[in-house]
Amino acid sequence: MHPQSMKSDSGSKVTSTHKKIWVDLDNSPHVPFFLPIIGKLRENNYEVLVTARDAYQVRELIEFYKVSARIVGRHYGKHRIWKTLGTCWRALELVRIMRKENPDLAICHGSRGLLLASKLLRIPSVVLADYGFGAEVPFIRPTWLMIPSIVSDEEMALGSQKEPIRYPGIKEDVYLGTFRPDRTLRKRLGIGTDDLLITIRPPATEAHYHNPEADTLLTEVLNKCLKEDTVRILLLPRSNRQENELRSACAKYIATGKILIPAQVEDGLNLIWNSDCVIGGGGTMNREAAALGVPAYSIFRGKVGAVDDYLVGEGRLVLLASADDVRTKLTIARREKPGKHRHNTGSVTLDAIVRYLVSIVECETIVPEVRNKPLDLTHA
Repeated sequence: MHPQSMKSDSGSKVTSTHKKIWVDLDNSPHVPFFLPIIGKLRENNYEVLVTARDAYQVRELIEFYKVSARIVGRHYGKHRIWKTLGTCWRALELVRIMRKENPDLAICHGSRGLLLASKLLRIPSVVLADYGFGAEVPFIRPTWLMIPSIVSDEEMALGSQKEPIRYPGIKEDVYLGTFRPDRTLRKRLGIGTDDLLITIRPPATEAHYHNPEADTLLTEVLNKCLKEDTVRILLLPRSNRQENELRSACAKYIATGKILIPAQVEDGLNLIWNSDCVIGGGGTMNREAAALGVPAYSIFRGKVGAVDDYLVGEGRLVLLASADDVRTKLTIARREKPGKHRHNTGSVTLDAIVRYLVSIVECETIVPEVRNKPLDLTHA
């Protein structure tokens, strides 16, 4: 269904007049996730305004993917008072910018700054979310909440003013459908064909949900991997502070090349695809590995969300909850075949999300024909 031919609940035709949609990129996984969504919206004559926070390599990723975005705010540390004050300051800056732009809809994947700003500006908002135990902004709810169909209403701490919208698949399906592997990456990073490559994403130590048990598990994982002669470890810190700490703690192994921390931002999917296994402190990289068919292990020690439960149930993700799990469940072995998609649901998931967004911005509701029929975004 083309947005310019969409009908409202009353049956009258709704005509798009180059409406503006605001997208805020608040964390590194948001960049690849929103890229195809932004592309689809722009293909269909929507003006998409992009803001981004200078945190967790977001700035580096938007430069890597050549995304035009306005940088607003940064990371304000692990202490709650500074997080709160920083979020409020960022929200006010976003208000100042977006008051002039006057967007018709605001979209994010959990950006508290956008949520506060859109409330102050009285802009309808859509929050996409796939983890049910995130911290919500007190007394402020998005207009719409969009979640994977496998996540229950009860799990979502963040409520919405309207009934949650459910999309098929998982968030990572949106951009995995267009992934093309770079077979030269290992050579470029100095990793030999005989090396067994293990990619490790440390826990998010500055996040509100961080459990120090995950740090202990990271040490256990590193110790086990470092004992293997053929193993090279690709370590991917989440922040500059974490990178400095890891470089200090692992200086000996970095000097010998046993541990490698990339000097520049690399495409995360290509790093995963070129790895023999991925071990992460929770979040997107674990799910990306599972979706690509690469052995995936999680040392996340917070509340496990429905998406991870789903992947565990399918045997595509292994949870390491103790040092004994690291010893017995973590298998260090060469992957025989390159990673591949387990499911070809990327276009279905992307089209469903775009279909809902178009319906909201044009009709301010999810019309039955949009909810129940396949999406056709073919230009007239």
